[in-house]
Amino acid sequence: MPIRRFGGHKSLVSQSQPKKLSYGYTKMNISRGGYRVFSANSTPACSELAKKITERLGVELGRSVVYQETNTETRVDVKESVRGQDIFIIQTIPRDVNTAIMELLVMAYALKTSCAKNIVGVIPYFPYSKQCKMRKRGSIVCKLLASMLAKAGLTHIITMDLHQKEIQGFFSFPVDNLRASPFLIQYIQEEIPNYRNAVIVAKSPSAAKRAQSYAERLRLGLAVMHGEAHHSESDMADGRHSPPLARATTGHTGLELPSNGRYVPFPGIELPMMMAKEKPPITVVGDVGGRIAIIVDDIIDDVEDFVAAAEILKERGAYKIYIMATHGLLSAEAPRLIEESAIDEVVVTNTVPHEVQKLQCPKIKTVDVSMILAEAIRRIHNGESMAYLFRNIAMDD
Repeated sequence: MPIRRFGGHKSLVSQSQPKKLSYGYTKMNISRGGYRVFSANSTPACSELAKKITERLGVELGRSVVYQETNTETRVDVKESVRGQDIFIIQTIPRDVNTAIMELLVMAYALKTSCAKNIVGVIPYFPYSKQCKMRKRGSIVCKLLASMLAKAGLTHIITMDLHQKEIQGFFSFPVDNLRASPFLIQYIQEEIPNYRNAVIVAKSPSAAKRAQSYAERLRLGLAVMHGEAHHSESDMADGRHSPPLARATTGHTGLELPSNGRYVPFPGIELPMMMAKEKPPITVVGDVGGRIAIIVDDIIDDVEDFVAAAEILKERGAYKIYIMATHGLLSAEAPRLIEESAIDEVVVTNTVPHEVQKLQCPKIKTVDVSMILAEAIRRIHNGESMAYLFRNIAMDD
């Protein structure tokens, strides 16, 4: 029997008061008709964000069926008419990333062939965003995914805190890259006692601009950690600085010109020897002694680097350590490592389902960002400016 996952069928309009961390957004109504909101993944963990968004919009979740055939093929059935309407597909990315992508592609194509007017993908965490650079003989998978989404029928994307802002250039249609920093900053101000005694920390020089943006808005100091660069993000990974292998043969080397049956050295070509890149041990540029250290980043996945950074900050005198990140992937043994580390609290948004990790580690806290996603949907449907959602947001954020 195929495993079926059913979409929402009942009204999700809530009469409860708005959440505390609302950043100025409350429940809203949309007067203009002709739009529907669907969830491309109807498992309870993944559809939770979609339900919160529809509650704030005051609409029902679109009726659809998403399920896996016995041969693991993805099938989508849309249970209502979408002809001539603006369609918003909310897709949060669970553990099985590739299945989630196929669900989004198949649903977008099903809506396209059902004559939907516009198809907007609401993808809070955009998958494969770390694979946006060429690595040795690999490929830029993020560009491939952008092309697939366009071919499937998407005409617009709403996402949050792309790993690199230049990813927007991969798409042939508009991309709204929202920011979670206002919600995380509000959490710092309201939930961290004595936050005025804190210092914002960048765990690598590449994260210094983001940390500086937080520090300037909070009127706090800045510290940068340097040393032992991450190999996955370093220039060494793409092979451009790797010296060629030495050849033991005395034959043709490729840098010679044939002349009368023999090879003559090509004039003017000499490859310089490249010095190996060496990083010093981790050091902290800035004073964290007797302060609260707040590490900010966009993604927290494998937490070994964060745990090592927390240990260094403790040695430098920080008495509390917080980690603030937009996307809490928290893969593998992340909950256990966080629980056993010097980290006091990890604060992430609900762009990615992580309820299981929260049960394993009480240090993990969640900030709701459904308000800004709902407001973005409302503004796009009504043709309003999105500038309000980016107020007081720096380019480096």
